[in-house]
Amino acid sequence: MFVSLLAFTACSSTGDTDEGADTAQNGSGSGSTNTATSSPASGGGQLTQEEIRAQSALRQTVFYFEFDIAEFKPADRDTLAYHARDLAANPNKRIRLEGHADERGTREYNLALGERRANGILNYLIVNGAARSQIEVVSYGEERPAQSGQMESAYSRNRRVEIVAR
Repeated sequence: MFVSLLAFTACSSTGDTDEGADTAQNGSGSGSTNTATSSPASGGGQLTQEEIRAQSALRQTVFYFEFDIAEFKPADRDTLAYHARDLAANPNKRIRLEGHADERGTREYNLALGERRANGILNYLIVNGAARSQIEVVSYGEERPAQSGQMESAYSRNRRVEIVAR
């Protein structure tokens, strides 16, 4: 009896692991194949698909913007909602939103644009559950480029907001 129960348990957990790995590889959109199989919060059990999606979303901390636009991309909404829920669930957690711009435009304009970008994300996080007291906003404008160069590929990497843990 004990042996058959053990065999049944082993078979059922193997199937769950394969399914979770398939989901992480195909469903997260992050391209990451590294999947955790246990969580301290769940007592060492398997992560749910939702937990895997949340972990993947929380790993994304850079959000890119179109030229001269302060609104984040609609594709980033779900990821930012996970960040908001994480902040709401962890009231002692603090982050800084760092706004950036490419080098085109005046220094003053780019500082203001970086701030508008960071504030757009700030407002979305608050609407989705984060507390204002958890979030600091700073703009670096064009002063801290992620990539140097005067080509669109460099410019597009510099138009961003980064979420930085404090």
